[in-house]
Amino acid sequence: MKILLTGSSGFLGRNIKDVIYPLITELHTVNRSNSTYNCNISEEVDLSNESYQIIIHAAGKAHQTPKNDAEAKVFYEVNVQGTINLLKALESSEPPKSFIFISTVGVYGLNQGNLINEDAPLLAKDPYGHSKIEAEQLVQEWCKKHGVICTILRLPLVVGTNPPGNLGAMIKGIKKGFYFNIDGGKARKSMVLAEDIAKHILKAGEVGGIYNLTDGYHPNFEELSQLIAKQLGKYKVLNMPYLPAKVAAVIGNLAGKFAPLNTEKLNKITSTLTFDDSKARAAFGWNPTPVLEGFKIT
Repeated sequence: MKILLTGSSGFLGRNIKDVIYPLITELHTVNRSNSTYNCNISEEVDLSNESYQIIIHAAGKAHQTPKNDAEAKVFYEVNVQGTINLLKALESSEPPKSFIFISTVGVYGLNQGNLINEDAPLLAKDPYGHSKIEAEQLVQEWCKKHGVICTILRLPLVVGTNPPGNLGAMIKGIKKGFYFNIDGGKARKSMVLAEDIAKHILKAGEVGGIYNLTDGYHPNFEELSQLIAKQLGKYKVLNMPYLPAKVAAVIGNLAGKFAPLNTEKLNKITSTLTFDDSKARAAFGWNPTPVLEGFKIT
């Protein structure tokens, strides 16, 4: 089996590479450096007319709130144009048997909801979510045209050792003592272990389809923060009651959208947002480890 993996130096990509590498005949990678093909996918992808049985497209732009139009444009350059460039490069050789695209539950464009399934409309307007919607459509159309099995995995917060983004910031804040939950940290959020995604990804690629992946439990902020605090040897995590948090959010509104806390951010933090993964469980035996059992920060 010969597989091409884009984004293998990224957080999820590294986990996928570590898990599948011993299981296959040959693994080629696409990254800016230290890979089989060193390139910026937003500019060009050259695969030297190589053919692959499976494509895992994990490269993408995430983990940042754009501060201006130039930063927002990067999401489209990487997530959309990068996907276009990869698909064009694949046309120079025999089509793969299957194409696996790493997407996000952000495509639904929701800030709250419970057990949202794959039939929910794609309403994202932010640069990240909207760029992933466009990339999903490009991949589906290309796979249909070339007779390729198409698998799209929509992921929530991906959890694992030394994570980037908001989870990494949360760990750092708890370690330094300036992180606090709001209103008891009762809001539940879907999340999933990176290792579980890697363990199931080839099975998902065999069947095709669009799937939400979660750990099935959906921890709340209090549970997650206390797990992290325990691993860091901290006694407890601070909590801010809702009323003073609301006052701080109003002040944040006046300070600008990039203030540490504003009304929009407060609503997200205090609202439950979970996704249904029963389709994946039925289709390819998705059976993940609960994050609260499997998450090790180092």
